[in-house]
Amino acid sequence: MTHPSSVQRTVYPQNSFYPETLPQPTTSSPSRPPQPQSQSAQVLPGTFPATARGTYHQQQLPPGQQSLPHYHPPPAAHLHPPTSPPLTPFPSEINGNTRARPDNANGLLKKEMYEYKAPWPVYGLDWSKRPGEKAFRLALGSFIEDSSNKLAYDDPYLRPSNTDFVKIAETEHHYPITKVLWEPFRGGLNTPDLLATAGDHLRLWEITDEISNPSNTIGANNHTGFRQKKLIHKIMLSNTKADFNAPLTSFDWNELDPTLAVTSSIDTTCTVWNVETKQAKTQLIAHDKEVYDVAFATGSTDIFASVGADGSVRMFDLRFKSFPTTFALDKNFRKETKLFIMFNRSLEHSTIIYETAIPNPSQVNMSVSNPTQPSPLLRLCFNKIESQYLATFHMDSADVQILDVRVPGVPVAELRGHSSTVNCVNWAPHHSGHLCSGGDDSQVLVWDINIMSHNGGVNRYNQDPILAYKAANEISQLSWSCKCPDWVAIGFGNTVQALRV
Repeated sequence: MTHPSSVQRTVYPQNSFYPETLPQPTTSSPSRPPQPQSQSAQVLPGTFPATARGTYHQQQLPPGQQSLPHYHPPPAAHLHPPTSPPLTPFPSEINGNTRARPDNANGLLKKEMYEYKAPWPVYGLDWSKRPGEKAFRLALGSFIEDSSNKLAYDDPYLRPSNTDFVKIAETEHHYPITKVLWEPFRGGLNTPDLLATAGDHLRLWEITDEISNPSNTIGANNHTGFRQKKLIHKIMLSNTKADFNAPLTSFDWNELDPTLAVTSSIDTTCTVWNVETKQAKTQLIAHDKEVYDVAFATGSTDIFASVGADGSVRMFDLRFKSFPTTFALDKNFRKETKLFIMFNRSLEHSTIIYETAIPNPSQVNMSVSNPTQPSPLLRLCFNKIESQYLATFHMDSADVQILDVRVPGVPVAELRGHSSTVNCVNWAPHHSGHLCSGGDDSQVLVWDINIMSHNGGVNRYNQDPILAYKAANEISQLSWSCKCPDWVAIGFGNTVQALRV
């Protein structure tokens, strides 16, 4: 990864609605899954002490491994490559008055970090996928163990001297939000602005305008106002008629065909939905145990993959799905059994890309629950450019596995830079080799998977991230903006930070 100053950036016009410091592109260019109640503390350790910034740190390499010279820069607010010259803080930064620095000859300020303090612990996090001035928006979801959860979205405020983000809309969400996504951009200026959340059901929300009086609007000044929004609940998708169904652990929204979404559940199933017709296209038994995450393959409307408590990564192709009507069944055949056959037929067409090995009894750590069972896989993420690659990680593991679907069975690479449990990963939207990870060690690391070492075996590994950021507390979630690829958002406790990379 090159120094940020050498990367060609989009030119952002000034706008009366957004601050001069805010990126406004003119053209478009799986954390640990929440567990029921007693285990949820592993996902969000609680509300952490507030802090304005993290600190960089020097990455240490094993003896004998070569790398470019490192340095330990002074405090700064943005991710920075270890190989670039040290930064000298400006006087205003030393005094703690601002996190902005002069960026060009005309003296305009360009901030390197934006921050927002939510009134609740943040778990769901996603950047807007619309181009233009709407690209720099964040959707946030809470994870509270009661019925008082919230869904909100934030815009940068007019005056950066007051606050970085302002809450534009918020609504009740009775079940903890396991994931929130903006709708993939369909094109056009008049298309609805939609959000989706997973929890007890898959829910779709529409953002509508509501002009507010500046005097009674959150964060408003006497001389400036902004367009307040409403979050309107539009659709609730459920595969059961019961009042309560198995909670959803995750979902994905297809980038090529936004009418398609796929959900994963603790009842071992994945369901593909048509969000326009509000109908399930197919439901299949995906794993032998709980399914923790699911994602469409990049560039495909038919292929998706899932991970779960059985420790496997499985891929499915909807072109091979089977329906009950394909069977010649006796007229007295029970409907429930017919559905069960459909599920088994679907499972037969899955491909196991990777399975966790059962630990050797002599190497078992007795402090680990079910030490003789495969370690669950918690999240997966497809490479945004080269869809044959995907990243995943194990429960209570500090390593990230890189898999190639063309070479099933073993990881093609491992990333070993975290000192504690990994909670989230996300590929860069603009570079096939760059990946970001966050964990319980409070670190946000950016990797180049093309830089690998060999330990004498066939597996490649990387212990030297190209970027490192130290936050105030454990990283629970992160999101890399697809429309503003210079920005990564991270969540820890009740704090959200947008970092320039």
